[in-house]
Amino acid sequence: MSPEELKVRSRRVIEAMNQQDLSVFDELYAPDVVVHSALMTTQGLEAYKQGLLQSFTAFPDTQITIEDQIAEGDKSVIRFTESGTQQGDLLGIPATGKRFQGTGIAIARHDVNGKTVEVWISFDFLGMMQQLGVIPTPGQIS
Repeated sequence: MSPEELKVRSRRVIEAMNQQDLSVFDELYAPDVVVHSALMTTQGLEAYKQGLLQSFTAFPDTQITIEDQIAEGDKSVIRFTESGTQQGDLLGIPATGKRFQGTGIAIARHDVNGKTVEVWISFDFLGMMQQLGVIPTPGQIS
């Protein structure tokens, strides 16, 4: 696939996440995709979709904006901003009702047919937890 085609596919993934439409993942991701993040490594499309559903439950108003996009060879990269309000449990953390906004970078590797086979996500989870009030910010008195 050309770099431009990979960029289009990446934009479709973000649009699907913003609409909480997981059906697009069946088309664009390999069944045995591996997704790496600071929190965990997820193996398999069904496990990844389950994680996304948990995230959508915790942050039903999540929105992701692509800030930059690059594609070359078999990889595509997006730099993004994500925001949402925690209205449900997240990894055992009860809903705070607080809003977060953070930035991240996702690098995806694609097979010859353009299916995503591996993803590396770097996101400011610490900043998100601080904004949600779960972790104190430096200088905060407890």
